[in-house]
Amino acid sequence: MKRTYLLAFCLILAFACNRKKIENISKENILPMVDSGLSPEELEDKILGMLVGSAIGDAMGAPTEMWPRTDIDLQYGFVETLDSMVREVSPEGIWIPNLPAGGTTDDTRWKQLTVNYLLTQNPYSLKSQDFAQYIFDRYSTYVNELKLTEGVNSSAIEKANLKLTWLQEWAKVSQPYLTGNVDGYADSLSRFYGGEMVCAGLLYSPTIGAIYPANPEKAYSEAYKLSIFDIGYARDLSSLAASMTAAGMKKDATPEDILSALRIDPRGYYESRLVGRTAQRILIDALSIQKTALELDSSSTRLNPQSKGLQFAFQELDKKQQDMPFHAGEIYLEVLTAMLYADFDFQGTMVFLVNYGRDNDTTAAVAGGILGAFVGFEKLPETSRNKVVQVSKEQLGIDLKVLANKLTSHILKSTKP
Repeated sequence: MKRTYLLAFCLILAFACNRKKIENISKENILPMVDSGLSPEELEDKILGMLVGSAIGDAMGAPTEMWPRTDIDLQYGFVETLDSMVREVSPEGIWIPNLPAGGTTDDTRWKQLTVNYLLTQNPYSLKSQDFAQYIFDRYSTYVNELKLTEGVNSSAIEKANLKLTWLQEWAKVSQPYLTGNVDGYADSLSRFYGGEMVCAGLLYSPTIGAIYPANPEKAYSEAYKLSIFDIGYARDLSSLAASMTAAGMKKDATPEDILSALRIDPRGYYESRLVGRTAQRILIDALSIQKTALELDSSSTRLNPQSKGLQFAFQELDKKQQDMPFHAGEIYLEVLTAMLYADFDFQGTMVFLVNYGRDNDTTAAVAGGILGAFVGFEKLPETSRNKVVQVSKEQLGIDLKVLANKLTSHILKSTKP
């Protein structure tokens, strides 16, 4: 771990000193399929790993989403596995009450939606207008479904309304964006979920990154195009999540490859006057927390309820909390801290994030997508991966294996326009 920590700081210092731009990269000429070293079978394993890894994180956090740590400990103890959930339905939460272990929320629905959008696109160059149109069309379908509900069947109305409300805020932004109404788009974006800097793009950016294996620059560029629902530096954070996902999909990738992807700055955030790059400051915070936490732990005490390092990390993250648990900056800090502390181990990262609380299904879903792509489906925890695949298909109508297979085939068949 010391090697990873020192390398990360070397990367920070080198980049801060040199500030070399990547703007000279011709984004139009970067191929989505560079020489990642992956066979088609390995590519599909990593894409499936991204989808299922994210779903595992989502499912582990879903029973206690938004709970404080004291309540998690009281009702579930120290969470290390999937568990059933007793909670009400909600537009952004579960759509079926009391799902069994392996059930998921909107974090997994966003991966499904994004894959289906990507299947309509040439991955050489994605179009934000098409993404906005796809979301708006899905919203319109839900509106029509509600309109066609006959009589006063409250159950059918509530079910249709859940779907509609899920994309309501997104549709308000999509509509003026599609018509080129600049003022209308700016106004709608400034009121998106009350004007909070929510983690919009982070919900789907690992999916974007997965179609550009070993090409973090391209992943950043394309994710940035589609981060039209993000405010401020949240666009940079979403794009970096895609970049980390792509970097981890190189043949024999290492944690250092994932960390190296955080140097990418084609939009020049480092050069922001008086402010600089917020993403970099968040990384430094995460590294600082990790360093002290590891000094307090031995390898045998890490990631258990009595771990002094774990409790220190939680307390330090508490100091950085935003007003909203789903603030993009808070989500990003928690994800980076967990991955660093767990030395990029999938299960350890999930345990860290779920037990920390706050928006723990989203943080675990983001990290799960990045690390799932890194390790691949076959190296995910067997019981968890099988349960999530089963429940997603049988209970929620989301066949993660079919989605991965279709997306892999689509990437391999794509040709340069």
